Amino acid sequence: MTDRKQKPSNSIPISFFDEDDSRSDSPDDSASAEAGAGGERPKGGPEGPAEPRAEDSAMGGPEFAELIASRAELKRLQTALAEAQESVARRQADFDNYRKRIDRERGETNSRIVAEAARKLLPVVDNLARALDAERSMEASESKEFKHFLHGVELISKQLSDVLESFGVQPIASVGEPFDPHVHEAVVTEPSDEFEPDTVMEELARGYRIGERLLRPAMVKVATRRDED
Repeated sequence: MTDRKQKPSNSIPISFFDEDDSRSDSPDDSASAEAGAGGERPKGGPEGPAEPRAEDSAMGGPEFAELIASRAELKRLQTALAEAQESVARRQADFDNYRKRIDRERGETNSRIVAEAARKLLPVVDNLARALDAERSMEASESKEFKHFLHGVELISKQLSDVLESFGVQPIASVGEPFDPHVHEAVVTEPSDEFEPDTVMEELARGYRIGERLLRPAMVKVATRRDED
């Protein structure tokens, strides 16, 4: 048997791999790939090294001194703003109090002037009322012209009463009311079976008030208890 030398084959060797094997790489290859692509792995965690802070780099420098000066100036401005706001609020409160006082004094002055004018007109109102009461008792025997004249006087009296009412002048209720020394002036006392004791039974002169101010008390006749004896 003769020895024959095997001739080198010209075929290319082909090997087959599974899909999972082609996707998986060895840890050494991955590490070497990362090292070859980016050099050494950066320290400081997966997010990379923390960036240096500006405060650390500027500590002790002129920027730090400027920062302290700016903070001091900001604090001064905040204090000045708070003081200005407090001063404005105080001035606003003073102005409101001044306005209320002026309005109150103006109202009191107006009420006092109206009260003085109304007090001088009350005797005129009383005289007109007396004249009308006297003429009404004789109206049946008077002529038609006099009745017409009397009606005109009644209109004038009513118009004067309306003017006083527009100024806030109101008559004081008297007849049938309990006697009140603050608004009534007892001129006569008389025993009565019709009225309770200390009750106004007749008004002799009408009283008036304007708001809470008494212009004139009503002059009245007051009922008293009848003596059984």
